[in-house]
Amino acid sequence: MSQNDPKAENKPGPPRIFDPAIQRLRRQRAARLQADRFLLTEAAEGVKARLAPVNRTFTTALSLDENANAILQGPGLTWRTATFNDVGRLDADNGYDLAVSILGLHNINDLPGALAQIRRALKPDGLFVAALFGGATLTELRDSFAQGEIATTGGISPRVAPMADVRELGGLLQRAGFALPVADVERTTVRYRDFFTLVRDLRAMGETNALSSRKGFLSRATLAAALEHYREHYADENGKLIATFEIIYLLGWAPDESQQKPLKPGSAKMRLADALGVKEQKL
Repeated sequence: MSQNDPKAENKPGPPRIFDPAIQRLRRQRAARLQADRFLLTEAAEGVKARLAPVNRTFTTALSLDENANAILQGPGLTWRTATFNDVGRLDADNGYDLAVSILGLHNINDLPGALAQIRRALKPDGLFVAALFGGATLTELRDSFAQGEIATTGGISPRVAPMADVRELGGLLQRAGFALPVADVERTTVRYRDFFTLVRDLRAMGETNALSSRKGFLSRATLAAALEHYREHYADENGKLIATFEIIYLLGWAPDESQQKPLKPGSAKMRLADALGVKEQKL
C-alpha cells in the first residue's frame, strides 16, 4: 500500500495518550533547571548493574535518550543517539550490538511498536536493556488527585500518566520478538516535606503532566481537597508525604541461532519430584 493511498491515511494508529510537543517542552525545561535528578541516577545504576554480568564486548551502541550513552564507556565503543519522533518512528538503521534507554520509554504512545523497532535496529544476538517507570509510580498522587476531584467536581480527569506493570512489559518484550526476555522491578519510596517539593522533582525530571487529554489547572478547592487526602492517607509519622516510584528493568536479545533454546515439553530425563527428593502426589 503506497504512502499516498487514502486507505493508508485513514488507517487507525495507536491511541495518542501523550502529547509529544508538550513532552519536548517539559524536557527542555528540565534541562534548564539543572536540578538533582536522583531517580535518573538510580535507574542508570540499575542498568549498569544488569549489564555487568554480560560477558560481551560491545562496539556499536544505540542510545535511545540523551542520558543512556553516559553509563557505558570503553575503547572501541561508538555511541549513536536516536529518539522516537512524533509519529513513533525510530530514526536508526540496524546493526547495533547494544540499545539502551533510561527513563525514556514509559511515555511512548506506541510502546509495542517502539520495542519492535528497537529489536530490528539490533544485530542478531544484540542486547536491549532499559529502565522505565512502572504502574505503581506516583500511586499516592494519582489517588489524591482523583479523590480531590470527586469531592469538589463529582468526576475525574487525567492528571498522572498510566504506566504498565512488570508482567505486561515482559509480555511486550516477547511480542516484539526479543529472545530470552527478562523484566524485573525495584521500588523507591521518597518522603517529601510538602507537595510542592514533589512537584519540583517531577519538573526536574520532565515528568509533569503531558497527557493529550489533560485538563487545565486544578481549582483551588480541588487542589486543597487533593492535598488534604494526601496528608490524611499518605503521610508518615513525621508528616512527610510518601511518594512511590517503581522502576522496571527490561532486558532482551535480538534472536540468533547461537542462543540457548528452551527444552521441548516432555524432553526432561528426570521427574521433578525425583530431582527435589519429594513424593509425587496426584492433584
